[in-house]
Amino acid sequence: MFRRTARVALRSSPFLPRYPPTTLNPILSPTPHLLLHRPLSSSASSDAELRKYAGYFVLLVGCSAATYYSFPFSADAKHKKAQIFRYAPLSDDLHTVSNWSGTHEVHTRVFLQPETLADLEAAVRDAQQNHRRIRPVGSGLSPNGLGLAKSGMVNLALMDKVLEVDREAKRVTVQAGIRVSQLVDALKEHGLTLQNFASIREQQIGGILQVGAHGTGARLPPIDEQVISMKLVTPMKGTIEVSKEKNPELFFLARCGLGGLGVVAEVTIQCVDRHELVEHTFVSNASDIRKNHKKWLAENKHIKYLWIPYTDAVVVVQCNPLSKWKNPKFKPKYGKDEALKHIRDLYRDSLRKYRTDVGNDEQDINQLSFTELRDKLLALDPLNKDHVMKVNQAEAEYWKKSEGYRVGWSDEILGFDCGGQQWVSETCFPAGTLKMPNMKDLDYIDELKQLIEQEDIPAPAPIEQRWTARSKSLMSPASSSEEDDIFSWVGIIMYLPTIDARQRKEITEEFLNYRYLTQTRLWDEYSAYEHWAKIEVPKDKEELAALQERLRKRFPVDTYNKARRELDPNRILSNAILEKLFPSKETARVSNNWNLLSETNNLLLLWFNNCVGGKILFHTFHLVNIFGLAIAIAKEFLTFLLEIRSDCFSVQHEMLYLVCVILFTPR
Repeated sequence: MFRRTARVALRSSPFLPRYPPTTLNPILSPTPHLLLHRPLSSSASSDAELRKYAGYFVLLVGCSAATYYSFPFSADAKHKKAQIFRYAPLSDDLHTVSNWSGTHEVHTRVFLQPETLADLEAAVRDAQQNHRRIRPVGSGLSPNGLGLAKSGMVNLALMDKVLEVDREAKRVTVQAGIRVSQLVDALKEHGLTLQNFASIREQQIGGILQVGAHGTGARLPPIDEQVISMKLVTPMKGTIEVSKEKNPELFFLARCGLGGLGVVAEVTIQCVDRHELVEHTFVSNASDIRKNHKKWLAENKHIKYLWIPYTDAVVVVQCNPLSKWKNPKFKPKYGKDEALKHIRDLYRDSLRKYRTDVGNDEQDINQLSFTELRDKLLALDPLNKDHVMKVNQAEAEYWKKSEGYRVGWSDEILGFDCGGQQWVSETCFPAGTLKMPNMKDLDYIDELKQLIEQEDIPAPAPIEQRWTARSKSLMSPASSSEEDDIFSWVGIIMYLPTIDARQRKEITEEFLNYRYLTQTRLWDEYSAYEHWAKIEVPKDKEELAALQERLRKRFPVDTYNKARRELDPNRILSNAILEKLFPSKETARVSNNWNLLSETNNLLLLWFNNCVGGKILFHTFHLVNIFGLAIAIAKEFLTFLLEIRSDCFSVQHEMLYLVCVILFTPR
């Protein structure tokens, strides 16, 4: 059976704004009989023109009516009785699905949640037969909405069972929809846990593996390296199992397969004994970091730096097994209220500055956590650099008074409160080896902080820096054939602490500029590549082409696309992000042809305009271009409709669309 409501992570609603009835623009082509004879008189010519345009009009009305009455409304919509130009009802099974940060959102009719492997196989098989996309989506935590697709999605939240635990081998087999938190809780009774964790534990296992997620620790690889074997449900070859022994080439490609090679249904993971960690948090500075960096990377099992822009403060968080410590000083120097005093005072002062009413908020202030206070402070004036600097300084004071130790189980210690909704860009780049770090990870941060100050970017804290060992997964940003290689991961953020649409748009624009500056000045110099769940696809065609070329230099894109053609030739599991990041050679060739046509068209216009007697030709050709532009707009509209529901048009309409693409150049 299938259920159509998400359990926890994805929010969906069956009620969406209704859209007007859609129409298709016809293909206007001269009828054969009009080409046989040249009219002998002006009267005959006028009659021929009249008949031609009357035919065009009839074709337009006919296609519009055919589209209107073939649109797949629900059974009770009674659309054939609807009045033209009125809003026609859509089906009731519509969902609004957004990612956690609220930065990406889609509306879809198809949101499947299979409960068993057989249900999932049936869903993929049906989608393949009907050429309908069902993009795999996990908990919706990817900042770039990597799993979202308006054409349809399949979510495994109801496939969340632990299938088998091998205590001796320290391995567990689970359904891919299980959340990290659920899995950790289930492993407790067996004395096991996962080797490493990302900042939060709400991800589904399938999702956290497919995007190359990671924790921190220069000796520990990204999480995909913990996978021993996987079961993939593919559109073309059905259910297949891959491992180091069974089809190793596909295994190392599919471990970080971005959901494009098959729906991950089951996963076998290598675990470790459950253990406690001692976390030591203290504030350092850039100079001391440079002196101790190599030693700290080698000595600590887990380590990360939290850099605070516009200050010299660096929060260092080191985590090691409890047995390694003899007599850590567990008692903190300051209490919670003392640590929060500075940021609470700043919030009260800021309320008086930006608002007059403080009394109503006074009681609530003492109930807020540090991250909640930071969000509320930033919401008052998020793009004012001076205000953001004050908030950053308050954060540095908070961490100075939060120095100390704490002990807990590894899954509790390694979690991190990331704050509220936010834009984030995280890059991964080589940092030498564990024995010989090249120190470029610290150089990167130095240049980044200089960039922030030079460009007056209202950059909030923290800039989070972590490390991992290499991954053997071919599509991992930390992929390397050298066993000793280590990689640094650096994340920049801007919070979205408000629900005001205008303010969120302004923050988004500022963040995209922030990200663009880091991209143009740092990425190539340090061979940095973005985390797959945080890469934003550029809208500009030239920037997109540059990104595609850049990805080809780092990743085996041709091998990945070849595997996609073999396992998912109809792109059932794809979405707009994958298609833009990894265009096939055929798509690239068509794009180049369109560019060539466009350049040729511009040259002809220039020649017509300058040659003797060319004015008439110029205006005629210009009208043809306008007509081509109208058809291109119609083509884009058709693409949108076909993506919403691939079976909503008859074969004739699909042929009409194809003819449109072939005959007319998008402008």
